[in-house]
Amino acid sequence: MTSSEARDRDDAGRPRQARPRDALGRPLPYGATGVEPVPEEALPPAETLDRARELVRDGRPFAANEVLEARWKAGPDEERSLWQGLAQICVGLTHAARGNRVGAARLLERGASRVEEYGVDSEPAYGLDLRAVVACVRDRAAALGDSPNA
Repeated sequence: MTSSEARDRDDAGRPRQARPRDALGRPLPYGATGVEPVPEEALPPAETLDRARELVRDGRPFAANEVLEARWKAGPDEERSLWQGLAQICVGLTHAARGNRVGAARLLERGASRVEEYGVDSEPAYGLDLRAVVACVRDRAAALGDSPNA
C-alpha cells in the first residue's frame, strides 16, 4: 500500500473521501457502511444549492458543506465569499448537530459574515434572499448561546 492509499489521497496528493463517514461527516472504520458520499466535482450554481438544501433537510449538513465547498473552489473569485459563507454555515450546522454549541455559533457567525461580505443585495444570488439567510443564521447562532438545549 502506498502512502497516498493509506491516507485517502489521489495521485496529486489531494485528500479524497475514500473512508466511510456517518451522516455528520465523522469517519467510520474502513469496511463499515457509511452514507453515500457526494461527488467531489463542482455542480452548476443552482444545482449546488438544490443539492445542499436536500442534504441539510436529510440531516447531512457536513455533506452539504462539501457540495458548497466544491462550488466555491471552482467558482469565480467574486463569488468566493458567497459560497464560502454558505459552506461555513453548513459546518456550523454540523457542529450544532454534534453537540458543539460554541463551535457551531462561531462558524454560523463566520458564515453569516462571509455572506454579508459578499453583499446581501449582490448578484448573482441564485434565488437566495441573502438578507434572510444572514438573519436566520444569526438567530440560530444566538439561540445556541442562549439556552442549554437549543
